[in-house]
Amino acid sequence: MATAERFWETVPLFEMTRKQWEAVCDGCGRCCLIKLEDEDTGELYWTSVACRALNRCTGLCSDYENRKKLVPECIVLTPENLAEKAKVLPASCAYKRLLNGLPLLDWHPLNSGSQQSVIDSGVSIAEKTLSEENVHDDDLANFLIDWHQDDGTRERAKNISILSLTMSEIRLSL
Repeated sequence: MATAERFWETVPLFEMTRKQWEAVCDGCGRCCLIKLEDEDTGELYWTSVACRALNRCTGLCSDYENRKKLVPECIVLTPENLAEKAKVLPASCAYKRLLNGLPLLDWHPLNSGSQQSVIDSGVSIAEKTLSEENVHDDDLANFLIDWHQDDGTRERAKNISILSLTMSEIRLSL
């Protein structure tokens, strides 16, 4: 990719056009995973349970343009709310990385030139989740994972059972 096309390295997030903003998303789908929050500590726990609007085969929203109508609790990420919502984004998230002054990872489609690189890197959640329609809220803690901590270079998805936490659900979708 020519240097002039590497807008994400020169254009601040708050100055990006809508097309540039949308291109920053790597399409991994991790933001669509249901998270649980410990109400006492604020610590987040990620599950392998995905939003009902997620196409679990592709790891992408099944109706991106209408996602807020389909899932009223969906948070539409914007430059204005990014800093506030960054806590619930994975470490590999391009928006979060750019916000923190970090470069995009090599597998990001803007670097690789292909959306397939997100799948090949193991970062995409395609084919790795359950739909929230198939999991009762009381059972979400049975589907905790730790892959959100990685920078996308490897996958560690282990179900962990945490029984004594008082948790509330947080959903985020780009």
